[in-house]
Amino acid sequence: MYKKIGLSLIAVLLFALLSACKGETASDEKKVVKIGVTGTDGQVWDIIKEKAAKEGITIELVEFSDYTLPNQALADKEIDLNAFQHIAFLNQFKEEHHLDIVPIGTTVIAPMGIYSEKYKDVSEIPDKAKIAIPDDPSNQARALKLLQSAGLIKLKEDFGLFGDLSGIKENPKKLEIIPMVAQQTPRVLPDVAASVINNGIAGQAGFVPNKDAIFLEDPNDPAAQPYINVFAARAEDKDNQTFKKIVEIYHDPEVVEAIKKDTNGGSVVVDIPIEELEDIIK
Repeated sequence: MYKKIGLSLIAVLLFALLSACKGETASDEKKVVKIGVTGTDGQVWDIIKEKAAKEGITIELVEFSDYTLPNQALADKEIDLNAFQHIAFLNQFKEEHHLDIVPIGTTVIAPMGIYSEKYKDVSEIPDKAKIAIPDDPSNQARALKLLQSAGLIKLKEDFGLFGDLSGIKENPKKLEIIPMVAQQTPRVLPDVAASVINNGIAGQAGFVPNKDAIFLEDPNDPAAQPYINVFAARAEDKDNQTFKKIVEIYHDPEVVEAIKKDTNGGSVVVDIPIEELEDIIK
């Protein structure tokens, strides 16, 4: 009887030991995180992936060609995070499509610019000229604010984060402002006087914003804060420690320097609490 009890005890202890070893092995396995992007940002993500690997995290980038896709893919659990949009766009998109996704960390502010193949200064744009702008609500409003900053139009006093063409108060040159899918704005440059182009799309089109834009948004202007880019996750994952580690890695000095070099200083890394950023756009 004692022999049977002894054998049973040994079996129990052996099972517990094997289970513990199995648990340790599982915890030591590399975590794979799929991140949706709309551009791979040169060597920046290579550095981020290398640093993440040292933390036991494998990053897989999933590239999208359209701004409307990464948020839906995130909500559908096709990816784990995305990093391509500013917080104003995120808030507008998730409300419109009823998605439970949230910002979990800031990345950069990437100035929007006015580009032209015909003119070297906004003052040269003639009367009744055609100007292309993005058509999604947040970027359309941002583009109109930029045209105001450039002295081309004047907006109504109550023009908000999602204002549209109806918010134009004065258009002294009688410009024809044409909203279109953001990805089309650089492609129509031969057919318009100028296009207002998002920073990332401009980069993909071969432009260097700091050099090629005839007018560029001031990233240090407080009015630009709603356009700070973010990492987004599903609400259920907002406290995921692996995801928080990736956000932390993004702000590593080596990564910050790579972003500065890759964008020729065109993008400015921003590291502020998400709660503070959300208060800005309420």
